[in-house]
Amino acid sequence: MTTLAIDIGGTKLAAALVDENMQIGERREIPTPGSQTPDALSTALHALVAPLVQRATRVAVASTGIIQDGNLLAINPRNLGGLLHFPLVSTLKTITGLPVIAINDAQAAAWAEYHATGRKGEDLVFITVSTGVGGGMVCGGTLQRGYGGLAGHLGHTLADPQGPLCGCGRKGCVEAIASGRGITAQAQDDIAGQDARAIFALASGGHSQAQRLVERSARTIAQLIANVKATTDCRLVVVGGSVGLAQGYLEKVRAYLAQEPAVYQVEINAARYRHDAGLLGAALLAQGEK
Repeated sequence: MTTLAIDIGGTKLAAALVDENMQIGERREIPTPGSQTPDALSTALHALVAPLVQRATRVAVASTGIIQDGNLLAINPRNLGGLLHFPLVSTLKTITGLPVIAINDAQAAAWAEYHATGRKGEDLVFITVSTGVGGGMVCGGTLQRGYGGLAGHLGHTLADPQGPLCGCGRKGCVEAIASGRGITAQAQDDIAGQDARAIFALASGGHSQAQRLVERSARTIAQLIANVKATTDCRLVVVGGSVGLAQGYLEKVRAYLAQEPAVYQVEINAARYRHDAGLLGAALLAQGEK
């Protein structure tokens, strides 16, 4: 059976046909609509999946935000163009005419990366550093979703009580400091308005402010990992996302974590499935992988 896997992110929407061996066939991407209306997201999803749906037997969606009773609830609406609530499962059932499951994208990625390790039974935490900062946890071989779908939203833990206001309404969240959107929002003077990719390039070229922003992001993620280790005693942390996988970033995170006491040290790996972890994790869940 072929799964139409969909990944809804703050910057892009991706869809791919995934077979039972977890091999990705045809893959498509379009930008996430900037509009605040549900109709804009519905239209974009229809355009994304239309060329693929006839070859699929089911749909699996990995999305930023909280998935609750088939609805997408945006904990930080800025990451979805201001969209706060969207009937995700029912919309895609209408568009495709197929069975649909939906899960948070970082939870899905955690499930894919857990299976990729081959280390069954070892607790794993996945952290994505991208437009936002998200997370997923596998404990005792079970993916943690939480009563209301909130489990793993590590980006909305506190990093700095005096830090910038996060889109979720809290002040000083990890996401507000370390994410691509957070890095961009903190940029001032000659790099104000630059996106995260440009700021990383400037940092590599020696721009002092850009370097400070990247270093602050990496240090904040290292502190988050130390907190995660203290909370879960996990054996492995996997980092993904466009920022997390940027050249040299993970080395910075490891270096900052190495400054913490030994009890907070934990193995950190880059996501094996890179930017497709969410797609593959959702497909695995659709297949009923245990």
